[in-house]
Amino acid sequence: MKRVFGSFNQTAVYHARNLLEAAGIEVLVRNAALSSAMGELPPAECEAQLWVLDDADALRAQELLSRAPEQRPEWTCACGEKLGAQFSQCWRCGAYRSS
Repeated sequence: MKRVFGSFNQTAVYHARNLLEAAGIEVLVRNAALSSAMGELPPAECEAQLWVLDDADALRAQELLSRAPEQRPEWTCACGEKLGAQFSQCWRCGAYRSS
């Protein structure tokens, strides 16, 4: 097993886990429950960590985690509302983004 990511932000750790699992890489989250011990334990002990189970996957995992998020262009709904790329449905009329 090799450690590929760590953070005091558990949301970031679990997001990274989801990205790697979606790519077919088996991972393990360690120390997730220790954040409640902050102040009682040394900081390094409380950081949630992400480990790959197969050492051969470590390099690929680090490459996946270092990629910039995919940027999609804004889109304009049929009703004329301009929406950000992250939205799949128009807030104004409820129409879904066409692919």
